[in-house]
Amino acid sequence: MYDRVREEVARRAEALWAVASALHADPETAFAEHRAAALLGGELEGAGFEVRREVAGLPTAFTARSGRGRPVVAFPLEYDALPGLGHACGHNLIAAAGLGAALVVDAVRGGAEGSVLAVGTPAEEGGGGKALEVAAGVFDDVDAALMFHPGVYDWVRAPLTAQEQYRIGFRGRAAHPTGNPTEGIDALAALIELFNVVSSLGRRLPEGSHVQGIITQGGTATNIVPEYAEGRFGLRALTTGALDELAGQLRTAAEGVALATGTSVSAERASVRYEHFRDSVVLSERFAGHLERAGIPLTPPVPGVYLGSSDIGNVSGRVPAIHPFVAIMGSDGSDHTPEFAEAAASERGRRVLLAVVEALACTAVDVLGDAELRARAWGDLRRTEG
Repeated sequence: MYDRVREEVARRAEALWAVASALHADPETAFAEHRAAALLGGELEGAGFEVRREVAGLPTAFTARSGRGRPVVAFPLEYDALPGLGHACGHNLIAAAGLGAALVVDAVRGGAEGSVLAVGTPAEEGGGGKALEVAAGVFDDVDAALMFHPGVYDWVRAPLTAQEQYRIGFRGRAAHPTGNPTEGIDALAALIELFNVVSSLGRRLPEGSHVQGIITQGGTATNIVPEYAEGRFGLRALTTGALDELAGQLRTAAEGVALATGTSVSAERASVRYEHFRDSVVLSERFAGHLERAGIPLTPPVPGVYLGSSDIGNVSGRVPAIHPFVAIMGSDGSDHTPEFAEAAASERGRRVLLAVVEALACTAVDVLGDAELRARAWGDLRRTEG
């Protein structure tokens, strides 16, 4: 079966690179990926997959299914780009890899029981398409979710933290700062005091947790005591539970500042919450073994180094999931840069794409054909839930 996978990848190599290149040349940002979704969905529909568009109420989301019944292997496809930077996170390669793996697995299985599911997941860059799809049940009855991410390291798993944003607003009372200063209640002063409290809080937060804020509204004129001031705060933590605790600390701090300054305060989540990533060790190791045959060995991540957050975390809390990083440029580089965008269309990017398609497809074949492997993967997930 692995030989058949290898042959299928070789046969489709040029077509898959053409898809990756087309996406790279035509970047679309979060929830506006209409052409990307049409291209990918069209490729799958042309191969006989049953395509459903606008899933989870999202105009640029879709699913494409081949086969019947359980087990089900899902390939999440990311295809949104960064404003002003294009595919500086390499989502064109993620989409082409998931597309290729789905097509290859479908071709080599020959009508065996089980299903292959390609899931178009828009707006990973802040919009949380996967989180919204999880909430809508798109990943219900899935037995494994397999994807990779291009990067600057070859890491078997992704150290991805939980994150969300909060909008904190203070309301005071406007006044003239010299004409009737005692009548004013300075909302901006309250917001600044919250920044001071958050700075103090930050010195005793656990590893992987932090709060970063900006002022989004601070008044209208220098001769008016600000009646309303608002800030936006980004929170990150190693686990989703730790994130909830951190959010509670932020709200408590804001309420304390409001009490001390005579203002009123509102606090509301201002983004989709990204959960931390729970790696399926047994499936990640299986993927790493397949990728090593292509000459790309993966290592554990460096302790203490975290690579941001992703809505694949929300998927990983429901089904066994993998999200390895595979380098398309040197470790002295970084994603979200023009140089990384160039790497996503480079010859090295092409080689990585084809190697990853083969490794993803072989891992999917293992999952679909090995009940014991599936049981171990589910067992690992249930232990992390406990």
